[in-house]
Amino acid sequence: MAVGILLLTHSGIGSAIVAVATGMLRGNLPLRLESFEVPFEADPEALLPQASAAMRRVDGGDGVLILTDLYGASPSNLAARLSRLGTPSRRVSALSLPMLLRVMNYAELPLEELPAVAAAGARNGVILDDA
Repeated sequence: MAVGILLLTHSGIGSAIVAVATGMLRGNLPLRLESFEVPFEADPEALLPQASAAMRRVDGGDGVLILTDLYGASPSNLAARLSRLGTPSRRVSALSLPMLLRVMNYAELPLEELPAVAAAGARNGVILDDA
């Protein structure tokens, strides 16, 4: 059993990050990963059944880490609704490629520890280059 990863983002963001991460890891993703993108004009309430189905697809039995792009925006609000449906889940916002790669590198950790790993990946991925 393993934790699944669901990227819940605005259109174009999640699929691009999944494509890059998959390419960098040469298709060897250690955790189930799926992107669910929320169009700008969509009603998040109407998307709840589809997002819930995506969450069930990635759940390997140990819950789902939901990574969103922007706290307080529609994808984040949809993630909050998903987290109340019964599947064990944790949410982290400010999705970035370093965040996702860090989580993939710690695939053996339980759901309770992965949010801190994700946040560390995001923080450590920010480099101020004065060159």
